[in-house]
Amino acid sequence: MPHTVLLAEDDRAIRHALERALTLEGYEVTAVADGVEALAQAHRRPPDVLVLDVMMPGIDGLQVCRVLRAEGDRTPILMLTARVETADRIAGLDAGADDYVVKPFDVDEVFARLRALLRRTDLPVGVPEEQQPMPGAQLAVAGLRIDAPARRVWRGEREIELTRTEFDLLELLARNAGIVLDHSTIYDRIWGYDFGPGSKNLAVYVGYLRRKLDEPGAPALIHTVRGVGYVLRED
Repeated sequence: MPHTVLLAEDDRAIRHALERALTLEGYEVTAVADGVEALAQAHRRPPDVLVLDVMMPGIDGLQVCRVLRAEGDRTPILMLTARVETADRIAGLDAGADDYVVKPFDVDEVFARLRALLRRTDLPVGVPEEQQPMPGAQLAVAGLRIDAPARRVWRGEREIELTRTEFDLLELLARNAGIVLDHSTIYDRIWGYDFGPGSKNLAVYVGYLRRKLDEPGAPALIHTVRGVGYVLRED
């Protein structure tokens, strides 16, 4: 069965072009022009993944995302945004989005990001063994406790709420604690695609993850190795 996509974009030209491209790629697409209809469609027929424009009249993409997450809906969400500032990207992540694409975008980039999101929700067929969830796996490292099957994380006694992508990134770093993972490796393991040296996607997620993990007076956990990548360790 084809994966179902709910696309909400108020720009008619972009909506029609993306709907056609996704359909040709093999997705079953429902396209709407605003956030109100997006919520109605999501409640009527939950999709496999949502693609939401951030800026829409009335209820925008961020509000749609917040409503769905407040309802306990964990469907993967890809945001489309014309805003390139880091603060605006963080706003999308804070609303509960899993990933974002900045306009103008290459449709192949949208396809790559959708494939990566869907891989994490599908049964792990064709996914390398090291990327598959480990049933019953409990991980304790650097003061963190990670319950992989339940996708829950604690630092000390404090539970930390993470989005799907944030959890996957933290689990990858934790399972390789003390090992420096380069950018290409992380992109390949988390997104299934290396977006190149100009992409700030990874830096944004690492920065947001640090904001959630770090505590006053406690050691930093995620460290940047300039020109190489990132490592999780408690200094």
